[in-house]
Amino acid sequence: MKRVTVTKGSGNIFRDLGFSEERSAELILKSSLLQALQDTIRSRAWKQVETAARLGIDQAKVSKLLAGQMAGFSVERLVHFLSLLGQDVEVTVRRAPRGQRYGTVRANEKKKVSGTVIHPGEQNVVRNR
Repeated sequence: MKRVTVTKGSGNIFRDLGFSEERSAELILKSSLLQALQDTIRSRAWKQVETAARLGIDQAKVSKLLAGQMAGFSVERLVHFLSLLGQDVEVTVRRAPRGQRYGTVRANEKKKVSGTVIHPGEQNVVRNR
């Protein structure tokens, strides 16, 4: 039987793939924003042409976004697109834990489903009041 070596990931897939700290932080943010954009478009069942009109871009670019292609879209542009679709984007900055040389970049999407806010990765659910 062939022996397989398994290496535990760092929690940042882009860093594990060899990207620099700076580039991996950008890619984490972009991929999270892109996922939120895709979820918003799909949940509204818009056609690509309708989405393109709302975002002020052509249908080919919407197709690239929905296919997960981040090249050519900056963090700022993805935030702008989310804003155009009625989504709030929130950034939180806080001090890194003691003993940690650099801070960590994380992005979480809060999904609202019938009056409930769901925090990915958490089991607790907060009801809207």
